[in-house]
Amino acid sequence: MKSNRAFTMVELMVVVLIVGILAAVAVPLMSGRIDSSKWSEAKAGMGTIASALRSYAAEKGNFSTAPSLSAIGITDNDLDGTYFSHQAYAITSASASSSQVSFVITCTAASSTRSGKPTTPATMTLTSNAANSYVATFAEGT
Repeated sequence: MKSNRAFTMVELMVVVLIVGILAAVAVPLMSGRIDSSKWSEAKAGMGTIASALRSYAAEKGNFSTAPSLSAIGITDNDLDGTYFSHQAYAITSASASSSQVSFVITCTAASSTRSGKPTTPATMTLTSNAANSYVATFAEGT
């Protein structure tokens, strides 16, 4: 007796349709993760700036205006990465008094000269208050 155990064309088309639907759902989810991983580089760069600001405050003492990146010992090459160039980073505000350092460091993706920069969110801000607690926030928009 001969057994017919092959898949029919309809069964194969249903499987292809299900795989296509799963792929259509997964691609947008993965693209969000890609931008999130690119922002990890910006977090590391802002952490480097924060460490340099704390060292600058320990060395120089009190200051009330934000020093430049070069004044705190950071060169352009120190911040240049795969997705963010040094142009993307800025010390928005900084001050130090009696061993307490406060600062706001901003990274703007649009200011980067790299082609692989993330598209969303537009900016990320690292904030430290006088009690030295850190808050990293993403800002939507352009």
